[in-house]
Amino acid sequence: MHTFDYLKPETLQEALHLLGRHGASARLVAGGTDVMVMIKKGEISPGVLVSMRGISGLDRLEFEDGILRIGATVTHRSVERSETVRRHFSALADAVDVLGTVQIRNVATIAGNICTAAPSADTAPPLLVLGASIKVLSPEGERTIPLEEFFKGPGETVLRRGEIVTEVSIPKLLPHTGSAYWKHKRRGALELPMLGVAVLLSLNTDRISCGDMMRARSPVSSIFHALEKDELVCKEVRIALGVAAPTPMRAFKAENLLRGQKISDGLLDKVAETASEEARPRDSIRGEAWYRKEMVKVFVKRMAVTCIERIIHGR
Repeated sequence: MHTFDYLKPETLQEALHLLGRHGASARLVAGGTDVMVMIKKGEISPGVLVSMRGISGLDRLEFEDGILRIGATVTHRSVERSETVRRHFSALADAVDVLGTVQIRNVATIAGNICTAAPSADTAPPLLVLGASIKVLSPEGERTIPLEEFFKGPGETVLRRGEIVTEVSIPKLLPHTGSAYWKHKRRGALELPMLGVAVLLSLNTDRISCGDMMRARSPVSSIFHALEKDELVCKEVRIALGVAAPTPMRAFKAENLLRGQKISDGLLDKVAETASEEARPRDSIRGEAWYRKEMVKVFVKRMAVTCIERIIHGR
C-alpha cells in the first residue's frame, strides 16, 4: 500500500495551514472510508493525509429554529440515531439506514459522502430534495454553496484547492412536508445502489378531515380514494436521482409538472414518466440504463405516495 504522512491538526486554521503548506500532495479526510479504499486501489497517491478528527466543534449535530446543521465530522451513525432527523428529515434517515454496515456508519461522515461526489452517494439525493447547502472555509474566508451547484462530475466538485467543508445545513421546511428515499439494489446485503430516488412534497393538508386520515392508512389506492374530495395541492416538490446521471441530479421538469397542482394518481404517473425521461443513466455491472429508467418511473411515484402517507400520519 502507498505510504503517506498522517497529520491531525487541532484547529481549522491549523488545517488550512497544512493544506496550504503541502499543496497538491495533501488530502483532507474525516472518516477516511472512501479515501483509504481509493489509496488501496491506486486511484490516488497522497503524500499527506490531514485529518479533521481532532478539530473540536465539527462533530455537532444541531437543530435550532427548524434548521439542521451537520458538522463535517458527524458520522452517519449519529444521524441515523437522531430522533430529530427521523422526525423532520425522513429522506436522510432513510438513506443512512441503508448505507454500508454499522461499522462503516460509525466512521464515515455525511460531509465525506458528499465530497467524494460519487454518482451513487446515498445521502446526495435526500440532501438535494431537502435543499441542503455546504459551508466551506478557506484562507480567504467562508462561502456557502447550494448542494445542487456542488457536483461537477464523477468524483468532481466545485471545491477549490485548500478549501475545507465545515458544515452541511438543511433549511427550515414548509409545514405539511414529507420526504422519502429509496435505495434500489440487487440484494439485501451491503451494496452500492443501482438507483437512488428521493422525493420531497409539501402539501396544503388543512382540508383533510380526520375521518379521511384514518381511512387513508394504505394501500396506495385507499389514499387517493380517501382524498379525492379534498383539494390536495402540491405546494412544493423536489425530486432527486442518484446513479441516473454523471452526478446526483434534480428532475426539474417532473417537479414543474406537479408544483401547484392538485395531486392525483394519474398526475403522479406523468411526473414519474417525466423524471424517467430526464434521467441519463449508463449501463454498468450493477444494471443497464433501460432498467434504471424503468425503475425511476416506479420509485418516483412510490416515494411521492410515501411522502403523502408521512404527512398524513405526522412522521
